[in-house]
Amino acid sequence: MKMLRGAGPGWKTFLALFASIFGTTMVLSSCHSVQGNAGPAIKFTKIPPAAQGGRERVDTIAGSVTGARAGQQIVVYARSGPWWVQPWPDKPLVPIQANSTWGTSTHMGFEYAALLVEPGYHPPPTMDVAPSQGGSIITVAIVKGVGEAQFAPTKSLHFSGYDWKVRTIASDRGGLNNLYDGDNAWTDAKGALHLRIKKKEGKWSCVQMDLTRSLGYGTYIVTAGGTSQLEPAAVLSMDTFDDWGGDQHYRELDVEMS
Repeated sequence: MKMLRGAGPGWKTFLALFASIFGTTMVLSSCHSVQGNAGPAIKFTKIPPAAQGGRERVDTIAGSVTGARAGQQIVVYARSGPWWVQPWPDKPLVPIQANSTWGTSTHMGFEYAALLVEPGYHPPPTMDVAPSQGGSIITVAIVKGVGEAQFAPTKSLHFSGYDWKVRTIASDRGGLNNLYDGDNAWTDAKGALHLRIKKKEGKWSCVQMDLTRSLGYGTYIVTAGGTSQLEPAAVLSMDTFDDWGGDQHYRELDVEMS
């Protein structure tokens, strides 16, 4: 099978085999704060660590608000790849207490955003770019996570002359919780890569591998075998993904085979 692939400088390429939908990669990003010179303002009093997101780890984020009106609430986002509403899409609104404080649990991110919003605001589950003031969003404060960035543990694998990182934590990219297991990828004595979907503790797990470097533009040739026993829902997906490119749809290019 021969495919023409594009991956510009700084892009990551990853290989995934899964039952439903592909995962994503996450990186450290810059931090800034967006607030007006007058009017309501948000202050952070408890900031979680800077860490790669996933369902496995949560912490507490808290703060206070000045100038908020009755009925207004707080919405929190954590950035790990995209911006994800916290703690869950079905529980996105954080009440402001009588003493003007607020707090909620959150999954990890490299940056955190707190939004003061009007009653009736329905925050999207994810945002590709940082939330900004306007419309039902009264003001926004954005802060970096505390400490040196913590990346989720990965399993190292050498395949086809390159070093890969095998994902070990879950991802809800696309709105589904995809479980990844580092044991689902290995190479044999001949250097062939094996990818597996398996059932563990009653749940299906899959595999995602990320190249540690960009391969650039060119022709990519992949030979696949042993696929006759796969379920029809299984998909082999090869993607380019720019973690910094949320404003350009992450410069994502997918080649998927099923």
